[in-house]
Amino acid sequence: MSTATLPNDPPGGRRAVLVWGLGVAVYFVAIIFRTSLGVAGLDAARRFQVSASALSTFSILQLLVYAGMQIPVGLLVDRLGTKKVLAMGAVLFTAGQFAFAFSHTYGMALASRALLGCGDAMTFISVLRLGSRWFPVRYGPMIAQVAALFGMAGNLVSTLLLADLLHARGWTATFAGSAVAGVVVLVLLLAFLQDHPEGHEPAPVAHADGSRVRRQIALAWQEPGTRLGLWVHFTTQFPAMVFLLLWGMPYLVQAQGLSRGTAGALLTLVVLVNMAVGLVYGQIVARHHDARLPLALGTVAVTALLWAAALGWPGHAPMGLLVALCAALGACGPASMIGFDFARPANPPERQGTASGIVNMGGFTASITTLLAIGILLDATGQDYRAAFATVFVIQALGLSQILRLRGQAERRERERVVASRVETVHVPARDLMA
Repeated sequence: MSTATLPNDPPGGRRAVLVWGLGVAVYFVAIIFRTSLGVAGLDAARRFQVSASALSTFSILQLLVYAGMQIPVGLLVDRLGTKKVLAMGAVLFTAGQFAFAFSHTYGMALASRALLGCGDAMTFISVLRLGSRWFPVRYGPMIAQVAALFGMAGNLVSTLLLADLLHARGWTATFAGSAVAGVVVLVLLLAFLQDHPEGHEPAPVAHADGSRVRRQIALAWQEPGTRLGLWVHFTTQFPAMVFLLLWGMPYLVQAQGLSRGTAGALLTLVVLVNMAVGLVYGQIVARHHDARLPLALGTVAVTALLWAAALGWPGHAPMGLLVALCAALGACGPASMIGFDFARPANPPERQGTASGIVNMGGFTASITTLLAIGILLDATGQDYRAAFATVFVIQALGLSQILRLRGQAERRERERVVASRVETVHVPARDLMA
């Protein structure tokens, strides 16, 4: 993979880092809000007097809204730009977090999480678009992984800080206090964020009538790289998402007999490994494009083996096995980011938001399915976590079959694009390259 700068590449530099950093800060806060329920699951069950399947509905509804918003958000980002979409997202997820703080009924709490999910849905695709507008294309894989790294730092804040605040200050003070962060990032992005550097304005987008929107989606979907990216995201992301978002704490405390403190430490390990592995995967993919699929498939295989060992262990699994499992789950997030590295080269700049939205639906669709299945099976089997978590293998098998089906098509199409790009570069007049 060539690392040469293309003629129309954005300049990058310090200003790019500062502007892009504002977008990442919005995403960071969104992740804090998204994952705050993960450390409050047992408290939420008591507060709203709900069963396991009803408790899972919180996260399912939030992710269902998130997944359903991905293509509309991708279209909005392509049409309106990053700043407007991020601002809308910040308003919505902050309002959702405030409302959740003052919820006293199950219905109100559900509506609050849906509002939060709607705002959250507008953040990550916007940050990906912002990075592609401010940095040279060769930095794409690393930019995506670093953005995800800061997102996991938001998860770390939830795990370490909100859990302690929840027990020290109570429900309302914790969630309302955290919502103030949303107000702060909203003010900052309105004051300082800029969609693109001067001289690198994107081509104007025509009015998005119904037929044009359908064509935009259809063209992105027709690319095998987009579909392969979706299934890579689908297969890799959900085990860690389900664990961190809701079921990790109950599984470790109720099924494995650990204290809340020890369980919290293992959840923290998932986040820390995610942050470390993200940097490694980003560097590898940026330098060795052919490593994308082996990294993704290797992560799926290791995760499946360790889940099988933990669930099949008679009695409580040994701590070493649980540590290894949590470390493997930490690699799932970085592996899911590889999905965007299949869609990015398969689509032109004017379809990047739409294609990213399609890819991002993958992991969240898998997470919704798994969250629901685990909740239903726990209620049906009398809290049998072994039976409930076996859902992981079914979802992984489905995703793996689609990856293997699409990889050949995507590879051939990407080679065709590389050849066409080289031919176009050869025919660019020297005066254009010097401009």
